[in-house]
Amino acid sequence: MNASDAKDKPKISALAALLAFFRPKPLLMLALGYASGMPFLLVNDTLSAWLRVEGLSLQVIGFFVLVTFSYTLKFMWAPLLDRLNVPWLNDRLGHRRAWMLVLQAAVALGLLGIAATNPTVNLGQMAAFAALTAFFGASQDIVMDAWRIESVEPELQGIMTAAYQWGYRIAMMVAGAVPLILSSRIGWPLAYATMALMMIIGWIAVLLAPRGPAHHPRPIHYEGLAVRPALEVMEWIGRALLILIAALAMGSGLTANADLINGLIGHIGVSLDAQAAFKAAFTSKQTGPFLQIPFTLVGLALMMGACLPLPWPTRPGAYFKGAFIEPLADFFRRYKDWAGFIFALICLYRISEFTLSIMNPFYVDLGFSLDVVGEMRKGFGVLMLVIGVGIAGWLIARFGVRKSLLIGAIVGPFSHIGFMWLACAGHSLPIFAVALAMDNIAASIAGTALIAYMSTLVSPQYTAPQYAIFSSFYAILGKLVASQSGRIVEGSAKAADAGGFSAIFKGLMGHLHADSYTVASAKLAVTPAAMGAGYFAFFAYTIVIGFVAIAMCIWLHIRRVEGSELKAEQPQPE
Repeated sequence: MNASDAKDKPKISALAALLAFFRPKPLLMLALGYASGMPFLLVNDTLSAWLRVEGLSLQVIGFFVLVTFSYTLKFMWAPLLDRLNVPWLNDRLGHRRAWMLVLQAAVALGLLGIAATNPTVNLGQMAAFAALTAFFGASQDIVMDAWRIESVEPELQGIMTAAYQWGYRIAMMVAGAVPLILSSRIGWPLAYATMALMMIIGWIAVLLAPRGPAHHPRPIHYEGLAVRPALEVMEWIGRALLILIAALAMGSGLTANADLINGLIGHIGVSLDAQAAFKAAFTSKQTGPFLQIPFTLVGLALMMGACLPLPWPTRPGAYFKGAFIEPLADFFRRYKDWAGFIFALICLYRISEFTLSIMNPFYVDLGFSLDVVGEMRKGFGVLMLVIGVGIAGWLIARFGVRKSLLIGAIVGPFSHIGFMWLACAGHSLPIFAVALAMDNIAASIAGTALIAYMSTLVSPQYTAPQYAIFSSFYAILGKLVASQSGRIVEGSAKAADAGGFSAIFKGLMGHLHADSYTVASAKLAVTPAAMGAGYFAFFAYTIVIGFVAIAMCIWLHIRRVEGSELKAEQPQPE
C-alpha cells in the first residue's frame, strides 16, 4: 500500500501552481462555490436577523437553526441523487450538471418562497420554505462535490478545492451583508428575491462547465427476491420512521435544542411542566452535555440501523445495501486495515478548531463591543480566510495532498497560540487582529487540505455517496466536544482562584487591560486574572487535543498512505 517515491516530489513548479488558479475549471468552480455558499447563510444567520427585526423571540429564532441540519444528513439521500437521472436534461448536460441546474433552480424558488412569506403571519410556512431551501442547498453540494472530484486529475484537486472555498466565502460575505443593506431600503421580501436572482451566477457556471465523465452507478441486484408489495410498503414506512426519529435525536443533540423533542412528547400526553423540566436539563450547562451527547450517538446508531438489511432478504433491504452499505464497504475493502485509521483521522483532524465554539463570548468578555467583533470577523477575518484558502491551494498543487494535510494538522492547533496571547493581553485590538489572522489562515489551510484529502479517498463508482459520508461525519465529533468548551473555561477559572492547576497561568495576567473580564469575572465570582487564566488554559487544551491528528498525519506520511494511489481507473467522458 506504499506510494512510490515520486509522490514525495513537488507536483508542479511554484509558478505553475500559482497559474493553475486561472485555468477555466477553477474559475468555474469559483462561481459554483458561490452558488453553494449562498443558501446556507440565507436560511441561517441572515434569516435570523429578519425574524428578530419582526419581533420574534430568541427561542423561536433558535428553532430555525435546525433547518440547516440537512447539511449533516445529506449522506442519507446522496445515493438517490447518484442513481436518479433528470429527464431530458440528463442527456443534454450530463448527470452532474443536470442535477446542479435543477437544484440551483430549486434553491432560488425556495428563496422566493421565503421572500413571499410574512413571518409574523405564516411562521410555519417560512420555516417550511427555509427547510426546503436548506435541503436543496445540501443536495446541490452533493452533486457539486462529485463534479469537482470527477472533473480534474488528483494533482489539481487542491486548486479546485481552493476555488470552491473562495466562492463559498464570497457568497457568505454577500449573503451576510447585501440583504441587510437592501432590507433597510427596499424591505426584506425584495432583498431575498434579489438574492434568489443572484443564483443565476451558478446557472451560468453550470452551462459553461464541461460535461464531465460518464456516470454509471453500480446496479442494485434484486435477482431472486420475491415481490411482496404490502410487506415492502410496511418496511419502507418503518425505515422512514426510524430515519426520522434518528434525525430528530441527532439534530436535537448537535444543536442543543429540545423544542422538537418536546413537540413530539407533547403529542403523547407529556405535561407542560415535564416538558419544561426536560428542556431546562437538556439546555443547562451542567446537565445538558450528558443528554445531548447520548441523543446524538443514539440518533447516529438508529440512522445506521435504518440502512441495514433485515435478517431475511427483501427488495428494500437490497436497495439500502446497494445504496448505503456498499459505498462504505467499498471504502473498507480498498483500504483494508487502514480504513478505520483514515476514517478516524477525518473525524479528528479539525477537532481542535471545532472546540472554538465560544469565541464570540470570549471577545465580549475581553471588553470588545459587538460592532467591533462583527466588523473584525466578517471583514478582516473573512479576508484572512480567503488568503488561507489560496495558500492551501498553492501548497496542495506544489507539494501534494499528504504533505499539505500534515502542514494543516500542525498549523491549525498551534495557531491558537495567538488566542493565548490575546487572553493574557486582554482588550487589545492589534493583538485581536493578529490572533484572528493566525487562526483564520491556519483554519483555511487545514480545512482545504482535508477537503482535498477526502476527495482523493472516493471511488469513481461511489463518488457522491462516499464523499457525502466523509463531509457529513467529519464535524460531528468536534461538535460534541465543543459542547464542553464553556464548562472548561469556567471550571479552569474557578480552579485558578482556588489554587488548582490553572493557577499557574494567573501570573501571566499582570498586564491585562482594565476593561478585560470585568463583567464575566463578576458573574462567575472570580477575579479577572482567574478568568483570563481560565481562557488561557482552554486554548492550551485546544492545542493539546490537536496532537492526536498531528501524530496520525505523521504516521500517514511515514507509511505513505495516500487516497489517490488506490483509486480505480477514471471513467471516460460522456
